[in-house]
Amino acid sequence: MVAAGSKGLGRAIATALAKEGARVSICARSEGPLAETEQVLRAAGGDVLAMAVDVSQPEALARWHAATVERLGHPALVVTNTGGPPAGLFEDLTEDAWRAGIDSTLMNVIRVSRLVLPAMRAAKYGRIVHLTSFVAKQSMSLLTISSTLRAGLSALTKTMATQVAADGITVNAVLPGHFMTDRQVHVNELRAKQHGITRAAWEERLMAEIPARRFGRPEELASAVAFLLSEHAAYVNGTSLQIDGGLTGATF
Repeated sequence: MVAAGSKGLGRAIATALAKEGARVSICARSEGPLAETEQVLRAAGGDVLAMAVDVSQPEALARWHAATVERLGHPALVVTNTGGPPAGLFEDLTEDAWRAGIDSTLMNVIRVSRLVLPAMRAAKYGRIVHLTSFVAKQSMSLLTISSTLRAGLSALTKTMATQVAADGITVNAVLPGHFMTDRQVHVNELRAKQHGITRAAWEERLMAEIPARRFGRPEELASAVAFLLSEHAAYVNGTSLQIDGGLTGATF
């Protein structure tokens, strides 16, 4: 199961898994990109289920999980993922924005995990990867809600891992840096407007801060997630892995 799997990093992850021979269930809110990605995954050789789902709605997540179990069986590999919560400075963010961010960025992870863990425990096997952001370790002023909630997701990752490891289940988080996705373009446009410059000029400035001097390619992150979901990573548990070209300044 790959949440928010129709575009960007989610789509890259789903594609990598399909190429490895996994049966893949994806969800997304927009049916157009969802149908397009479904065809891409089928072309990659995958057995695919694609459903239109708003991950902030618990009933919708439950329907997606039930359909996945019926169509493909209980999921052994799960990637939680969502679009970023509303961007903005602290004093500009309403309580409704915070509530929307909590539902779409934190509670959806909790709800998906609660749905899949019982079968994983029964099978004594499972892999969960939470796709979050480098702002979990290095906050950004314009991403107030995201920085707050992503840090909480890293704590959740570690806590979950310690509770399920004895049942053969691993729980890890991946913290992407700057990858050129629709979400990245949106944030770049906001920051460029804030600084009174063009998006291209802002992106040049941003890349200069990345030791690798470039944005990441979605398939580079997808390869790392595929590794964490594989047998090769059976002893990697409770880790928040930065994939950011060296951007994050935190040492641990």
